[in-house]
Amino acid sequence: MKKKKYDYNYKESVMTKKSLIKSIVGVALAAALTQPVAAQQETEVTLSRFFGSCEADYGSVADVTKARGECGIITALVNKFNTTNELGVVVKPQVAEWATYYDQLTARLAARDVPTIAVMHESVLGDFVARKLVEPLDEGFEQVGIDTANFTEQAARGTIIDGTTYAMPFDTWAWLWHFNLNLFEQAGLTQADGSPVLPKNPDELLIQARQFKDATGKPYFGWITAGESVAPTRTFLTLVNQQGGELFRDNGHRIDMQGKEADIALNLMKQLWNEGHIKQGLDYSGAQQAYLNGDVGINVNGTWVIDNFVAASQKAGSPLEDGYTVVPFATLYDQKAVFADGHSWVMLKGGAKNEKERAGALAFLKFLWDHNYEWSRTGHLPVSKSIIDSEEFHSLPFRTNILEISSTGRTMPSNVARQRAVETIIGEEISNMMLSDKPADDVKQSIEKRVNRLISK
Repeated sequence: MKKKKYDYNYKESVMTKKSLIKSIVGVALAAALTQPVAAQQETEVTLSRFFGSCEADYGSVADVTKARGECGIITALVNKFNTTNELGVVVKPQVAEWATYYDQLTARLAARDVPTIAVMHESVLGDFVARKLVEPLDEGFEQVGIDTANFTEQAARGTIIDGTTYAMPFDTWAWLWHFNLNLFEQAGLTQADGSPVLPKNPDELLIQARQFKDATGKPYFGWITAGESVAPTRTFLTLVNQQGGELFRDNGHRIDMQGKEADIALNLMKQLWNEGHIKQGLDYSGAQQAYLNGDVGINVNGTWVIDNFVAASQKAGSPLEDGYTVVPFATLYDQKAVFADGHSWVMLKGGAKNEKERAGALAFLKFLWDHNYEWSRTGHLPVSKSIIDSEEFHSLPFRTNILEISSTGRTMPSNVARQRAVETIIGEEISNMMLSDKPADDVKQSIEKRVNRLISK
């Protein structure tokens, strides 16, 4: 008999005069709306993004309800805007690999090949704002009707810096445990209602992992340990934050790895690896495939894969058939905490070459804001209060499971510079610890030396 899927209660502006901006942008929009589309000169807005490439599947799809996953939904959203807007605006996506995205974006800025709009992690935004590369958006948002008072608390914290809005938030995402309940039932680790038994401390986690391996012959976890460095960092920071630890000192200019919290987190990760509870040799795609193939019990990943995993659980014969659920990273220490961040959209200085392009870009941002529910189908939390509180959003699979991350989500302090590079360094050293058995004390020293050299200036 198949069991039911378990779901838990499922101001430096380009124009400094506000009136001038309103007048120019307003005239551009009004003029566009009063002309036939064919009579308008096409206005091109370039959109730099990651999220993958899926033109073969969604290149001609403009019905967003028929799209799934991050790539599918953002592709369909662009298609819908291009085919329905009456402004003569065409958005041209420029797709980049996310792992090298910020290096490429920085190189493009240096070469003055600036996209009109670019996707940007909220944890990275502060660096670009400090370098005065990002347009402030409050006046533009007021013009097109994006109400910043409707930003969720986490979204506002990530996109409003010193009282000025520099990005339009798109989502909140966090580090989650994605379960194969079929394997957990086989291991005797489900409750009467079909939910997984969650470990409440490191000892219970190790006991569960051993029991799972004995019963199934498979590792408890699928973690990314090859070809990508940020994944181990997210797990490490989650474990440190759950202990109430603070790694960054001197107003974000120094990392201190000598606290007991860092020690405990590293030693737990190393023990899980040494005992064989983490499947080895997995890069990002390998970790996803191992989970979909039923080779591991838990895939540690973000909110963005929920939609795809739900789809897999609905396929007959899938190892996940009727056996998927997801929860925030289990609380193993005293405090509920999980690594979290968010995607946002920025307008870079020099991107919009004239007011028609600026007006077109703002119109597209308003379109994305109005369709934030569609993006939340990926698994990410919405950034609009009205959507996150809506019955429509709560009716999506497993969303009530993860709502708590809007309050328990933690990232690096906003005063830590070059956060993406810091994440990479920490992750590289942790991967070295697991792959080459590098001692934890040496890992801590290496992290301190490399990170402090990077952020102390």
